[in-house]
This record gives sequence, structure tokens and C-alpha cells, in this order.
Amino acid sequence: MAQKSNGAAKTVLITRFSAVGDVAMTIPLLYSLCTTYPQYRFIFVSRERFGQFFINKPENLDFIGINLNEYKGFRGLYRLYRELSKLSPDMLADLHDVLRTKILRTYFRLFGRIKVKSINKGRKEKKALTKPGGNKIALKSTFERYRDVFTSLGLPFEPDFTSLFKDSKGNIDDFTTIIPAKGNNRWVGIAPFARHNGKIYPLEKMEQVVALLSKQEDIKLFFFGNGPKEESVINDWCSKYPGTISFLGKSNFNGELRLISHLDAMICMDSANMHMASLAGTPAISIWGATSPLAGFLGWGQQAEDCVELPLECRPCSIFGNKPCCYGDYRCMDIAPQTVVDRVIGRIKKANRQEAQ
Repeated sequence: MAQKSNGAAKTVLITRFSAVGDVAMTIPLLYSLCTTYPQYRFIFVSRERFGQFFINKPENLDFIGINLNEYKGFRGLYRLYRELSKLSPDMLADLHDVLRTKILRTYFRLFGRIKVKSINKGRKEKKALTKPGGNKIALKSTFERYRDVFTSLGLPFEPDFTSLFKDSKGNIDDFTTIIPAKGNNRWVGIAPFARHNGKIYPLEKMEQVVALLSKQEDIKLFFFGNGPKEESVINDWCSKYPGTISFLGKSNFNGELRLISHLDAMICMDSANMHMASLAGTPAISIWGATSPLAGFLGWGQQAEDCVELPLECRPCSIFGNKPCCYGDYRCMDIAPQTVVDRVIGRIKKANRQEAQ
């Protein structure tokens, strides 16, 4: 692990180990924080693969990727503490607040004697939000909760982030063999899967969305996903509908972000792909079922008008979409495919108007 830089006034250690979307949500805040405090050194500690997100990162931001399987139990976490303490941090920001990070921050507080602050996830408020008959009031966003941690460490700042690529786009020259020249076409990404059933728009309905959009001559569709089951579905769609391209297995997070930055819109769930679109400055037409933007997980810079959801009394019934539907039919996802298509076309027309001005 890198040693502390002599030129930095203070070093701030930051932990957030999972999940994909939650780690992605830290980046707009981290980049803004680093820009505000160039004299500080910030070190973000997470799973190794998430280092792919940190494109064009500020010079005073370091990423340390770790294999958590090597640091199991109290002894393993104490060993991680000892390794991280060699960086001589002055503060610790715990953006995760799970058992593992609670133990780790306790070691830093007791033995390192440094200033430690952790995120307030608002668990009680979120539980009340998903309770039947509860008040459907928008909660503090996760971005605000992350920001609060740094403010409590004496590091207030104003977020200022548009894209990992700033005013440009990611380099996709290495994908020219699978991606045609864009020309005057509009590119729309589709990420039809999510980790939990309560977040997944029924595949038969999503296929109808694909069928309708593929009829638009000026639209090319790009599919994103991971794993053999998802690949089987996507390959079937690509064989049926013209103007569709599968990007499954073609690259890692870094490559996906670069391609996403060229899209005109991304159709996705309340999932990691929404947050990846946010990092690339791409509008996301996000479909919400058991979950809701009210819980504070809407992507950075995304618009409420691009959220597709039904006004049902039973939703949101879950924060993460991992609870079974109380009716057994996930009626919250009974959204007409044409509704999704109309949102996409509307977003593209809006972009056309803006470009014409």
C-alpha cells in the first residue's frame, strides 16, 4: 500500500465496500470533495474491481482495492487496520456502516485515535417509508448522507460533478469491430436486469419495448448485462430485432462507462446501471417497481420526469427490492411497454430541441 505523501496536509481514509451502485454513488461526492480540498489526500478503500469506476480521478484521490476474503473475522479486520494505519490517516469516513466497517472503525478509534465518522443510513425512516399505509415522503438522498459524513469531519463542500469524462466522451476506439459509427443515429442502452425480482421489469414486456424501438430507423440499441442467463436472453433478442447490439462480455466496468457516455439514453431499473449512466452524464429512463426514488437512491443528476413508476398504495414495499410481492404478482411492474418507449422518444426529442437551439 502506498505511503503517506509529505505534501498533503491531512489524509482522509474512506471506506465503502459494496454494492456496485452504492460505490458508484460515492464518486460525484469524492471528486467534488477532492477539488474543494486539493491540499488533502483522500484514500478510498473498496473491492478491487470497483477501481474501474475511477476514471479521470483527481490527483489527490487514491484508490486501494482489497480482497475482503483475506480479512475475515476480528483478526482479519485487525490485520486490515494495521495495514491501513501505515498510511497515517488523520480521519476515517465510513460510508458503509455495516458490521465489517463498524469493527474496522472501532480499531481506528481505539488504537489509531483518529477522528471517525460514519453514515447515517436513515434505517428507521426507510422502514417507515415501506410500511403499509406509511407516509410517502421523500427521504434524504444517499448523496446527502455521504456528504454529511464529510461535513461532520469538518470538510463541508458543494458538489460539482457532471461526468467522469467532463465535457467530453469516453474513448471507444477499441470497440470499433463491434460498434458501428454513430453518424446521425441515436444510441439507446438497455440494461434489463437487476439483482432482485422486485426491481426487474418483466422480460416479456421489455422485449416489447425492444421490438417497438427497433422499428425506429434512427435508433440503435445496446444491451448491457452479465452472466450466461442474461446473455441467452439478449442473444435471442438480437437475433430477432434489427439495429440491436449486445455488449455483454465485451468489456469491464471501465469499457461500459466509456460506451455509456456516448448513449443518448439508458433504459434501466433501479440498479447499478442507472448509477453508471449517471457517472457518464447520460439520461436514464429508470423503471421502478417495489422500490421508489423516494428512498433516496435516484442517480446523480437524473430527472424525476424520467422515472417510470405506478402510483400504487402498496409501493414502495422494499428498499432493495428483495422482498416477495405481498400479492404475488408484482403489479407494480404492470407498466405498458409503450409508456417506456414514449419516455425514451420524449427524451431524444428534448435532446434534439436543445441541440437545435
